[in-house]
Amino acid sequence: MMEPFPRNNRTFQILDGASKGGYSVGAYNCYNDDGVIAVIRAAERCRSPAIIQVFPWTIRFQGPHFVRYVIEAAHSASVPIAVHLDHCIEPDDVKTALNLPFDSVMIDASTLEPQENIRKCKEIVQIANAKGVAIEAEMGRIEGGEDGLPNVDMETILTQPSLAKAFVQETGVQFLAPAFGNIHGKYRPGGPEASWRLDLLMDVHHAIPHIPLVLHGTHGVSDELFRKARKYGILKINLNRTVRDEYTDFVAKNAGKLELTTLKMQGVDIYAKSIERVMRHVLGSAGKA
Repeated sequence: MMEPFPRNNRTFQILDGASKGGYSVGAYNCYNDDGVIAVIRAAERCRSPAIIQVFPWTIRFQGPHFVRYVIEAAHSASVPIAVHLDHCIEPDDVKTALNLPFDSVMIDASTLEPQENIRKCKEIVQIANAKGVAIEAEMGRIEGGEDGLPNVDMETILTQPSLAKAFVQETGVQFLAPAFGNIHGKYRPGGPEASWRLDLLMDVHHAIPHIPLVLHGTHGVSDELFRKARKYGILKINLNRTVRDEYTDFVAKNAGKLELTTLKMQGVDIYAKSIERVMRHVLGSAGKA
């Protein structure tokens, strides 16, 4: 007999396993097929669960057929890999996303007034959950800019623990991305250690202990701080340049020197090794699949 939602949802299953197993899972932002292949190869070599993330930009630029390829490739892997749509802001993007076989979608209504954020999230959660799609939402405002996201020039609005509990209850979201001083893009002098309010993050975790928390704004975060975050309820860690920079540097230095096939094969190998490193030595997810 098939499990009811959300227990039959791949992203939920992966994060539920992390919660019970005492590790975190990387959610890797992928912009092309190199990234997708690298995540799958790293996950299979490490026997690690993983989440591949794409942006609404992917749907608009590479098209729904590319998204279906990503999902089919991920779901065909020999370890559990989910596909997640990150930072879905525009109503048209949400509508398109819910007609594609994503495992989960992040609804980003965090620039709206709190009550409007709740109303919009609740409405989307009901539609998505009926289709078997899990929903992540951001509460508070994680400032900074990301691919296709507006830059927000404002004081960071931090997630309040008591409001987080009400938000989850009212919207029915499966996962929450709290704002506790983490930012998209480059951190100010002092880095994440100076910006993060870990005391606040712990209070949020205690307020909603059964809801997996998601870490956004990871550029420049140390391995040690990633490990520490797990103790504060962070189960899903969004990773972009942390695992992509070595690949990007290699491609930049060798494009035009190597045959494209060689460039791609060697580039994917470098990318996969960067991902393997965090699976084995930072997240603790290796050997868990």
